[in-house]
Amino acid sequence: MVPGFIDAHCHLAAYARSMVTLDAGPPNASSISDIQDLVRQAARERPPGAWILGRGYHEFDLAEKRHPTRWDLDIASPVHPVKIAHRSGHTHVLNSLALKRVGISMETGDPPDGLIDRDLATGEPTGLVHGMNELLARFLAATQDSQAETGIRMAGASLAALGITSIHDASSRNDWSRRDLFRTWQQRGHLPQRTSMVLGWEAFQGDAADEGDSADDGHVRVAGVKIIVHETTGRLSPSQLELNDMVLRIHQAGQQAVLHAIDEKQVTAACIAIEHALKTSPRADHRHRIEHCSVCPPALAKQMASAGITVVTQPAFVYYDGGRYLRTVPSEELEHLYPVATLKQHGVRVAGSSDFPVVPPNPLVGIYAAVTRRAADGEHVLSKERIGPLEALSLFTVDAAHAIRAETGTGSIRPGTPADLVLLSGDPTGVPEEEIKDIRVDMTMIDGQVVWERA
Repeated sequence: MVPGFIDAHCHLAAYARSMVTLDAGPPNASSISDIQDLVRQAARERPPGAWILGRGYHEFDLAEKRHPTRWDLDIASPVHPVKIAHRSGHTHVLNSLALKRVGISMETGDPPDGLIDRDLATGEPTGLVHGMNELLARFLAATQDSQAETGIRMAGASLAALGITSIHDASSRNDWSRRDLFRTWQQRGHLPQRTSMVLGWEAFQGDAADEGDSADDGHVRVAGVKIIVHETTGRLSPSQLELNDMVLRIHQAGQQAVLHAIDEKQVTAACIAIEHALKTSPRADHRHRIEHCSVCPPALAKQMASAGITVVTQPAFVYYDGGRYLRTVPSEELEHLYPVATLKQHGVRVAGSSDFPVVPPNPLVGIYAAVTRRAADGEHVLSKERIGPLEALSLFTVDAAHAIRAETGTGSIRPGTPADLVLLSGDPTGVPEEEIKDIRVDMTMIDGQVVWERA
């Protein structure tokens, strides 16, 4: 028996949609031809003009070792708008009709924080777009909401079957209507998990003050404000000065800053912004977070520890993407890739998550990856960053509870706390490390109620 697992960084609506959209990742698709077959099948089931949405491909996993293009998707269906999301969730490929629907043509300029890929010879958009989720979401809102409503029944049950009793949705588009949607799903019995969520920057700016204490009514907690720090266009966005100001405003409002930062430059910028806020307006136990923290050398880990920053990372990425990392990540970055042991050795509080649906949400695979640093193909990825099984279990229980400010009621088994419990078929701290990923969940309990049990 272990505490209920907590996923401290995930995307619930996207996961619900993934249950009912085309799965273009392995093993369903190992080539662009496979993706075309999936689109053709979907086209036969939908009237012309209806959107076909898919997700999960990665060019590294495809035989062609490239992204699909608009013309590849046009071959499969020219009369349906088609959008296939990259596994990262930040890149998408659209066919010609979909590009027309969203207003992207040869004359369309790149948005401030996005990039439209173009044919080098003609300048024609190839169908591949980066960092344009906001634009696409506006055109797809009704379709995606309908898919999510259908998929959430399967999503809640799927998470319960994996022993997940609490989730923290880290989607940058979250607003108060998204909170109300999550509440509705809970009230209808589709979502048994304790749920908390960040606000996006626009929602925080717009009406956070008006919500007051209603931000936490015991159903869906609002915890943190999300900012994506990136270099999609080749420059830091937001700029360091803009980021400093944004984090300071979040800090002074008493909220957690939840900063998406992947590479060393982005992580450094996030750290500087948090340090600036603390120097300007000191506050103990701020719980500001850096999400992912994919590349982090020891000196930067030490800097984050001094500022009291929590890192929320995804150990399972090593399992699912380890082979690609070993072949594509530059050696100077690979040396500091997802350095969980280094972070902990320097005093950084580290929490675990899956970033689902980017990878499957199974916490036991995340624990296995943190303990072994072994990819699915058996290769080791930076073995020096291995941690012990009890430390790895803590990433998804007590440490994750701390990251979402919920440690008084979740993350541990203590008298007087709600009975969020998971019964496992084996002890992840006692079985041989290679068996951790194969442990099964036999029962999941939330607040004393059995929400899933193996037949």
